[in-house]
Amino acid sequence: MALDLGQRRIGLAISDELGITAQGLDTLERTRLREDLDRLALLASERGVTLFLVGNPLHMSGREGRQAGFAREFGELLGRRTRLPVEYWDERLTTVEATRVLRESGISSRKRARSVDRLSAVLLLESYLDSLAP
Repeated sequence: MALDLGQRRIGLAISDELGITAQGLDTLERTRLREDLDRLALLASERGVTLFLVGNPLHMSGREGRQAGFAREFGELLGRRTRLPVEYWDERLTTVEATRVLRESGISSRKRARSVDRLSAVLLLESYLDSLAP
């Protein structure tokens, strides 16, 4: 399961059992850290998740900044809470790409705002799955 972490929302995507495709899930509206972790743990249990892929928001230079530290801290807490492995994946430009795709599709700005986190998570997971392909 891929997570596109934000301050107010978490975009979610999950792969099929063969690890070929990525499908977006409903975006998680953030509440409190403990509740966010509990909801992700429940979702992982229901969906048979075996790994969390957390977007690593690197600077364009490739260096980690404050947001990357936040993502790592969240990932560590999620891994402890669920006892599942957590990997971090470069998410540079996923939100930009998701916004571009949605804008070009003609979706209204209101619907676009609700969809960008989910599509960002899908793009993140697709990138990861592509890297695993032989």
